[in-house]
Order: sequence, then structure tokens, then C-alpha cells
Amino acid sequence: MSSFRLYTNTKAIMWVTIGTALFSLIFASGKFADGTATPFQILFLRYIGGLATLLLAVAARRERLSACRSAKPLSHFMRAIFGASGGGALIYASANMPIVDATAIGLLYVVFVIPLGVLVLKEQLTSRHLGAVAVCCAGAAIVMASRGAFTGFHLAYVFPAGIAVLGAALLAVEGLMIKMLSHSDRAMTVLLYVNAFGILLMAGPAATQWVPLSIENAMSFLLLGPIAVTAQYCIVQGYRLASLSIVGPVDYTWLIFAGLIGFLFFGEKPTLGVAAGSAIIALGGIMLAIIKPPACERESLSPD
Repeated sequence: MSSFRLYTNTKAIMWVTIGTALFSLIFASGKFADGTATPFQILFLRYIGGLATLLLAVAARRERLSACRSAKPLSHFMRAIFGASGGGALIYASANMPIVDATAIGLLYVVFVIPLGVLVLKEQLTSRHLGAVAVCCAGAAIVMASRGAFTGFHLAYVFPAGIAVLGAALLAVEGLMIKMLSHSDRAMTVLLYVNAFGILLMAGPAATQWVPLSIENAMSFLLLGPIAVTAQYCIVQGYRLASLSIVGPVDYTWLIFAGLIGFLFFGEKPTLGVAAGSAIIALGGIMLAIIKPPACERESLSPD
């Protein structure tokens, strides 16, 4: 590997690591709120902060908003539905169970992406993909079993864990839609639409569950908007600089950041079962990231 490629890959990994750390804070926001705000309120204010940040960026670049118009507004609306509901589900789960547990289960989105890619994008599935998916599922089962989810009906854990699984599935659909929209719209367009539609989608639910907020709390939730935009920018930069096999596994640093947040701020100590299950999920995810599609394998085996 050339020194230039090593430098580029290192930059890509740093970008994605920073983005993942910022997203870890966002998904832990429900836990930090500690009942002072509902997940719907948090998302609503986050989207307002995000849209304000993006509009300022457009103004600073002296662009017209019409230049960010999409020919597929309905697709953006559907993407916003899946993104908002998936994000809300993980915020709820993180607030009602150990953060690292919710994160480990939420990382099952990589498992849900596989069948979606096969069904919608006609991607090819190999036995190695199936093996990696089985590894991820086994890891999630270990995490839940270590908390007694299968030895008795512990509603206080099983319910938020189920919400985390639902959130992972919804984020997988959102990820698929982002991939499809990225071919027709630029990043600024995608971000503007999701934040604008997110405000509309969350306004009603947030109003029905609104609780009074202090100025400090409201401002902290609004600041989640620019944090989310910055995180998205960092991850896009990283994915542009290096291949998926290099940056894909970096997503699993989410487990490390979630564990640190839970330990430092909430005194959560992962059990041996949670640590083992999380490591197995990460292993399965890394396997999925580095498996080449069959077409790529044939190309790599063919003579120059």
C-alpha cells in the first residue's frame, strides 16, 4: 500500500469515527433528557436545528433554494418517515435500557439491509453473507439473553429491546432509500428535504406529548440539529475517500462510544454477556462490510 493511500484511508477512518461519535450523542439524547422531554420533542427540535443550520449554509454559499429542489419529493418524504421513526425508536430504546444494549441491537440494521438490497436492488446474496448475518443475529441474541430476555418475560427490558429492533429495521429502509436518492440528488438536497419533512412529521406527535422545557433544555435539543448535520458531513467525507471495506467496519465504534457514554454519565457497566454479544455483532458486521459482491470477486480473479 502506498503512503498516499495509507494517508487517505487514515483520513477516511478519522472522518467516519468523528461522525459516529457525534451520532452516538444524538441517540443517547433521550437518556440525557432523563424524562424532561419526550423522544418526539427531541426529534422535532433536532430537525428545526438541522434545517436552520442547512439554510444558513445555503445562504453562506449564496445559493438559491430552487437549486436544491428534487424531482422526487415523495421519495424524500418516505425516507423522512422511516428516518424519523427509526431514530425516535432508538432514542426511546436508549432512554429505557442500557445504552450499549440498545446500540448493539440497533446495529442489526446491517442485517436488515441485506434482504432489502436483494429484493429492491437485485443484489446477489452469497453463503458468506448468510453466515455473517447469522453471526450478527447470534450476537444480538446473546446480548438479550444476558439480560434475561428469554428466561422470563421482563417487560422493562423486552419492550425497549423490541423497539430497538424495530428502529434498526426502519433505519435499514432509510439507508436503502438514501442510497437510491443519492444517485439523483446531491447531499444538500437530501439533507434539506429530510429535515423539512422531519419537522412536519414530528410536529403533531410532539404537540400531543409536549412537556414544558427550560430554555437551556430547548437549546440543547436544538443543537442536536447542527450536530447531526456535522455528523452526516463527516461520514459522507469518509465514505468518499475510501472503499466500504475500509470505512464500513468503523461504524462499529458506535458500540465503544455508547459504552463510554453509558459508563461515564450513567454508571452503566456492560455485563460479560453484553460485551461478548456486542463483539460478535461487530464481527458479523465487519464480515458483511468486507465481503465482495460476486461480480467483484470474478474481476479480482481474472487476469489483467
